[in-house]
Amino acid sequence: MIRERPKRGKGFSIACRLLDKTIRGGIYSLLLFTIPCFAQSQNLNYYLQQGLANSPLLKDFENQVSSNSVDSQRLRATFKPQVSGIGNNSVAPLINGYGYDQVLSNIVSVNDIVNVNQAFIGRKNITTQYNGISYQSDSLRNARKMTEQDLKRTITAQYIAAYGDQQQLTFYNDVYNLLSGQGVLLKKLAQSNIYRQTDYLTFVVTLKQQGLQLKQWQIQYRNDKAMLNYLCGLFDTSAGALDEPDVALQKLPDASSSVFFYHFLSDSLKLANNISIINYSYRPKLSAFANAGYSSSFIYDAYKNFGFAVGMSLDVPIYDGHQRALQTKKIELLKNTNTAYKDFFARQYDQQTAMLRQQLAATESLIDDINEQVRYAQGLIDVNGKLLETGETKIADLVIAVNNYLAAKNLLTQNNISRMQIINQLNYWNR
Repeated sequence: MIRERPKRGKGFSIACRLLDKTIRGGIYSLLLFTIPCFAQSQNLNYYLQQGLANSPLLKDFENQVSSNSVDSQRLRATFKPQVSGIGNNSVAPLINGYGYDQVLSNIVSVNDIVNVNQAFIGRKNITTQYNGISYQSDSLRNARKMTEQDLKRTITAQYIAAYGDQQQLTFYNDVYNLLSGQGVLLKKLAQSNIYRQTDYLTFVVTLKQQGLQLKQWQIQYRNDKAMLNYLCGLFDTSAGALDEPDVALQKLPDASSSVFFYHFLSDSLKLANNISIINYSYRPKLSAFANAGYSSSFIYDAYKNFGFAVGMSLDVPIYDGHQRALQTKKIELLKNTNTAYKDFFARQYDQQTAMLRQQLAATESLIDDINEQVRYAQGLIDVNGKLLETGETKIADLVIAVNNYLAAKNLLTQNNISRMQIINQLNYWNR
């Protein structure tokens, strides 16, 4: 007795057209991603160099340090003799008996002299003022280093995120190719009535879902890549491939050797120096002056009124309403605040790095377990794929195996990215 082949319904025809459309659309989407990847790949070091070179904040710190160098030269100039020319000429005429008192106005007054002033400042006072500029420059240089670390951490974190998207996209491409190949075979088996039409339609829906996931990861990758370019000050709309980031764990210094700790030491030195500047400002100030020129009222022997003068000036502070003590007290309060922040940082530094190391160890242990699960899921897909060729497995079992594989690979990618991000957080403190 010959078995009559069941007629294929409209649903099967729709499923076949949907499968063909899905495969063609997936291949087109795949080309959209893979074509730019043949361009020159870019690594993390490239983006870090570009980000540091294009950062206006880092350039601002450099300009401020250069500006302090100019201030140091200006300060040195103030300790040299100050020469100035003074001209004060006036006429106060008396008209019909009206005008200024001639005794006061001298009618005509001509004063044109050259004046020289020299302040006498102690060497320690001069050194203290120079130290103020030097400490400020050191603080700016250290702030620049901390800003570099912040920028490196931000760029590296975004690079890792974009690289994770790329890994997911590549993975979904592979899965899509695998399912597409199985779909062609399954179509023939369904046409031969080895599998039911409903099973075939279930597979087509799964394949369509993978195609949507593929497009979603394309969009996510382009967005994160664009944000990476934005952070680095680059105008690049391509979706070229990213190399695996080199985020090996680096040796961390002690808290007292960190640039983040030096920030507090620098502030402490500046505050102590500010107190010295205040103390020196209340010491007696001695200066000498000399001038020479012409000063005459044109009343008596105007041609003899060329001359010169020399003198000394002494300024002794006596009472200012205790402003000196108040300024010193204010700085002492700032020193206490700085000390509190410094002690807090020392405690938090050890605690935070220890916490990150624990997270790193736990994540690496979990990655080993997930890798084993991925191997099992991959093996199950391979077995179901071979059985599918002979019609000895259910399509539902293949779909379940694929979903398990997807879940395991997604978890693996997420934890690999988490591991890189944790290392990035630890390396932030390596300077």
